[in-house]
Amino acid sequence: MTNGNFDIPLYTTAEAARFLGVPTSTFATWAKGYVRRPPGRPAVIGEPIVTSTSAEQGYPTVPFVGLAEAMIIAAFRRAGISLQHIRRAVGIIQREIGLDHALASERLYTDGAVILFDYADRDHDRELGGLTEVVSRQRVFAPVIEQYLERIEYGRDGWAARLVSPATDEPVVVVDPERSFGQPIFIHGGVRVEDVLDRWRAGEPLGEVAEDFGVPPRDVEDILRVALPAAA
Repeated sequence: MTNGNFDIPLYTTAEAARFLGVPTSTFATWAKGYVRRPPGRPAVIGEPIVTSTSAEQGYPTVPFVGLAEAMIIAAFRRAGISLQHIRRAVGIIQREIGLDHALASERLYTDGAVILFDYADRDHDRELGGLTEVVSRQRVFAPVIEQYLERIEYGRDGWAARLVSPATDEPVVVVDPERSFGQPIFIHGGVRVEDVLDRWRAGEPLGEVAEDFGVPPRDVEDILRVALPAAA
């Protein structure tokens, strides 16, 4: 992964959340952390678990590496793992793999399941143990997590290089820092998602917009189902 992928912000919190198919408030908790003050009890502080930077509201704060990390966090949440346990899992992975941004490393794919199972087995942590299963005598990630990992393409340097959005059942949208400045583009058609949606929002018929951009109408419909709730 080039240095820019680690520190150049490309996505706002809302854009990153929409790509992953999670609520913006949820992604903000991952990227900015939180402070909760229960009545009569000490404040509970959650540190960020996704790489982001500071910026004025409406400006990008999430670099590509942060989006890749968040994709794994989204997979863990989809598997029913609590945020508390996810924070524990992130710490274990970072420590055992020995890399910053380990969630965006291919070593998570090759070593992560064994690392987490070994920890869960030692500490009798049934929740983290649920992240993995045995297939052909090999310890691998549970199917729901594997589905997310299969949408990550790694570069020769071992870092995430291309992400296919998990927000739709079928692969429809991809982000690649080497294309369109890392903005989401349709896999079929290769055009920016926002360019297509802008035409649709302007009142043009979906079929005509899809034809002009060379994008299958079904793909545009799939993205609209994701984009409209976030815009509401």
